[in-house]
Amino acid sequence: MTAIETTALTKRHGDARAVDGLDLTVESGEVFGFLGPNGAGKSTTIDLLLGFQRPTAGSVTVLGRDATDEAREVRARTGLLPEGYDLYENLTARDHLRSAIEAKDADDDPDAIVERVGLDPDDARRAVGEYSKGMTQRLALGVALVGDPDLLILDEPSSGLDPSGAKRLREIVRTEAERGATVFFSSHVLGQVERVCDRVGIMADGELVTVDALDDLRASMDATTVVEATVDASPEPDAVAGIEGVSGVTVDGRVVRAACATDDAKVAVLDRLNDATTVRDFDTEAPSLEALFEAYTSERAVDGPDGSVAVAGGESR
Repeated sequence: MTAIETTALTKRHGDARAVDGLDLTVESGEVFGFLGPNGAGKSTTIDLLLGFQRPTAGSVTVLGRDATDEAREVRARTGLLPEGYDLYENLTARDHLRSAIEAKDADDDPDAIVERVGLDPDDARRAVGEYSKGMTQRLALGVALVGDPDLLILDEPSSGLDPSGAKRLREIVRTEAERGATVFFSSHVLGQVERVCDRVGIMADGELVTVDALDDLRASMDATTVVEATVDASPEPDAVAGIEGVSGVTVDGRVVRAACATDDAKVAVLDRLNDATTVRDFDTEAPSLEALFEAYTSERAVDGPDGSVAVAGGESR
């Protein structure tokens, strides 16, 4: 079942196109990472999904409903953590949660939500005007969770969170997905996205430039994986020379690092090292999401002749 579907979705502001012909499908139960630099069109897309803005052209369906004409119905089944969440400074966290529970006609226990998002129970009884950024973010996440929404839209959800809060956020996202909810995760913190998302979509200049699983994105760009092997004795520099798909080999004492374009190349490197000495341990380091993001959104990126991404001065990706 499809949770989000847009077809040629476009939003213009005068002559500028904030969103330009967006075709996007997000399946129910999926954790989808939505990425892009500032001004890429991410926030406008979220506004269109929730009916806060009307599209200039195209269509948008969320949870089986027209997000423009049936926005109230969509929002009733959606939990939203917006960027820059505004609170009523004289109310407590529990006041905010009770209000959200009443608005959604839910039966959640405010104290259970407070515990789930990691707010201190005593802090939850204080006016939120005294809260830190991290405490505010935890409360905003708690409000979004009210009513077990079918869709969670999280816009920069880890903003202000310490490592403990970020870990708790990831656990909550996984739990919600296991429950069957769809999570639409928009963030600049690429490490968070990489750890929780099934697929990612990258926006640039109002357009969706790519969407895929991370492993498939890496494969499509011919991204290399670095193999780091610890061996008994330092091998000769040319011990792994000539292996197809291997480049950038370095030897530092008993540690050998080699960039491998394929799984076969990784196996060949380890076999060759075992012939020359003994491999005691090894690890692999896949290209980060940050590297992929930079390649797709860099100002130097240009379209290759076959529609692939090419980087000026480099090969098509």
